[in-house]
Amino acid sequence: MHPIDLILRKRDGLELSTADINAFVQAVTALSLDPKAATLTEAQLGAFLMAVFQRGLSLRETADLTTAMRFSGEVFDTKPLNTFSVDKHSTGGVGDKTSLLIAPTLAAAGLENTPSISVPMISGRSLGHTGGTLDKLETIPGFDTQLTLPQMMEVLRDCHAVLVGQTPRLVPADRILYAMRDHTGTVESPFLICASIMSKKLAEDLNGLVLDVKVGSGAFMPTYEKSKFLAELMVATGERSGTRTAALLTTMDEPLGRFSGNWVEVWECVDILQNKPISPEHQRMSADLITLSNTLSGWMLYLAGKSATPEAGALLAAELIRSGGAYKSWLQIVAAHHGDTSVFANPALFHKPAAKRVLTASRNGYLSSMDCKEVGWAVQRLGAGRAVPGGPVSAHVGIESHAKLGDRLTAGQPIFTLFTEDPALLDEPYAMLQATVTLTDTPPTPQLLIREIVTAATLP
Repeated sequence: MHPIDLILRKRDGLELSTADINAFVQAVTALSLDPKAATLTEAQLGAFLMAVFQRGLSLRETADLTTAMRFSGEVFDTKPLNTFSVDKHSTGGVGDKTSLLIAPTLAAAGLENTPSISVPMISGRSLGHTGGTLDKLETIPGFDTQLTLPQMMEVLRDCHAVLVGQTPRLVPADRILYAMRDHTGTVESPFLICASIMSKKLAEDLNGLVLDVKVGSGAFMPTYEKSKFLAELMVATGERSGTRTAALLTTMDEPLGRFSGNWVEVWECVDILQNKPISPEHQRMSADLITLSNTLSGWMLYLAGKSATPEAGALLAAELIRSGGAYKSWLQIVAAHHGDTSVFANPALFHKPAAKRVLTASRNGYLSSMDCKEVGWAVQRLGAGRAVPGGPVSAHVGIESHAKLGDRLTAGQPIFTLFTEDPALLDEPYAMLQATVTLTDTPPTPQLLIREIVTAATLP
């Protein structure tokens, strides 16, 4: 392969062959392992990414890039489990903690008769304004997210679900591609996003995949049309690989659920899994989270053949939580990851922020809008995110939502409570939230939580 030839062809809008893309990904993988011996330079890699950003990829090229990245290192083999292997992926949001409910719910379903289910859920850390599932899980004392592939297999056999981070040898090409995209202004390319997400998910050896593609002010994609295009691209790529794939376009114009942060999101999910008698206000704040989690679980159960329809699957998911089966599976999963389950006896006592501040309504009116991305950045500035790559995150920080869009508020009524472990970090996030909340005399037009569903049958 001559890298400059590939760059020029893509720069000029020409298609690359499967062999070209395979050779390119092999060169990327070599660059990540030993830059001195590599035949591809970082400058050439950056130029190639910009050419793709400007010219795009065909569906065949996107599938080829995804496949080459998927097999650039180790892959997980779920076949010895003799189960239907299914996972879920979210493009990222604020307060988006559905994985913590979905994994134990599907694990509980996997214990019941045939077909059995396994959920090899490989998750990520905080990225930009969005939180990371691994950061939330690691607030549980002792919880180990860095399992080897053999350890993952053992947990899946015992618990039917595992919640881990990407291993060093899994899709190594994505590491350098992702880092270079961040440095070259090419992060938002739907083709590169698709290849990055789908290569890691397909490396789990999945039979089914459900995608939660966010739309709205808290989404990465700037418009509904671009979110839908990404959803269609990922569904087409998954189906071409032999994995049954569905994507739900879901609204992210406000934080999902009651809490946004790290431990506080675990706390909210544990309350739901335990079916605790919580206050009507807390139930209302968590209603959208429960609905979305059950809907996503319903699609996973449908793809796995556990329900006749996605709607019947959602009802089954709700029943698995109501019966306590999902919570039992949650305890088994946490224990298998060496986590301390005793903290779930009273998760509120484990929440120990150093300081808090309440943002209240400045006047009477309807909570009309907020920039959800700005809310996410406020959570990160409280200490939930990383100041530098690989840096620590704070466990007991975040916000509690006391109102949802469309609520009628009176002056002085709480909207958000901010939590932090460093009182000096309160001022900037408080000002950010204060500036982004809009109150109006008339209610806003409500948005559906589930906006659209993309499957193989609906692809253009």
